[in-house]
Amino acid sequence: MDRKVKVVQFGTGKMAVYTMRYVYEKGGEIVGAIDVNPAIIGKDIGEIMKTENKGVTVTALEQAEEMIKQVKPDIAIVTTMSLIADVKDALLLCAKLGVNAITTCEEAFYPQNSNPNVTKEIDELAKQNGCTITGSGYQDIYWGQLISSIAGSTQHITKIKGSSSYNVEDYGMALAKAHGAGLTLEEFDKQIASVDKISDEERQKVIESGEYLPSYMWNVNGWLCSKLGLTVKRQSQVTVPQTYKEDIYSTTLGMTVKAGDATGMSAVVTTETEEGIIIESECIGKVYSREDYDKNEWSVMGEPNTTITVARPATVELTCASVVNRIPDVINSVPGYVTSEKLGELTYKIKALNEYVK
Repeated sequence: MDRKVKVVQFGTGKMAVYTMRYVYEKGGEIVGAIDVNPAIIGKDIGEIMKTENKGVTVTALEQAEEMIKQVKPDIAIVTTMSLIADVKDALLLCAKLGVNAITTCEEAFYPQNSNPNVTKEIDELAKQNGCTITGSGYQDIYWGQLISSIAGSTQHITKIKGSSSYNVEDYGMALAKAHGAGLTLEEFDKQIASVDKISDEERQKVIESGEYLPSYMWNVNGWLCSKLGLTVKRQSQVTVPQTYKEDIYSTTLGMTVKAGDATGMSAVVTTETEEGIIIESECIGKVYSREDYDKNEWSVMGEPNTTITVARPATVELTCASVVNRIPDVINSVPGYVTSEKLGELTYKIKALNEYVK
């Protein structure tokens, strides 16, 4: 491509500060931004990024379609919500207009195993209009490519086990609420944990209805099975509230989480495969105490056993850098909803983004 890659930013919160800056630093340009917050609409994105004005103001969601038609972006970055149903409208708008899109929505990493109907709807519209929709972020490397690379150096695998923790304060209100932060244990049991106290048959019905609430690892296990060529036989999920001995104030929630109430949750997803390999992955998302820090640890067990630990990863920055480095892969891809294990290895882009676009 002999010009800069043009990007529209959906959502201008904490993550967008990084994705927009990274786009500029990788030789691209932001040509539009969209938000629903009246306090943000009309502001120059430079003010949000805490830089000089960029000459691009934030557009209200109601005017998004008209703006996108005018600026004709190559791709949209969607950094708003964590469930595919919540970013559906943004992704369908991109698909309708033939605009590629990449989202940090965690479920979007492999949504066909948790909300197949919405995924199919987006896929069909994207194919009709010749664009690609995908999900990426921290999980693309640290819950995906890193593990498949270790597997590639293993002779025989019996089990893959992973655990990752993160501070819900870093990702905004939607993610914190999805993890049950601030709920009493009774409320957590009713609103969060109860969804998994059902049979496999009942869960499948909920999935087909589009009302299932997967933990992040539900989709990660699906991605890993697809990447490694494994056939899923059974998958289950258990969510457990996390608590702390003292009150913790959450700036994201704007409230004090009382001692003994849920600061977040641990979700463990277990996948049994026809090939005999078990994948057991856990994500721990909560309002951090002074002692907590991000940690990512995965073990591939068999011959030989290998464990890799990433302590204190800069999860927000890694998420946003992964998304921006994926941009050429998305633009170059075949149309449809294409999950990232089919986009090739995620690589560092040392040159301007447009130089990687075919």
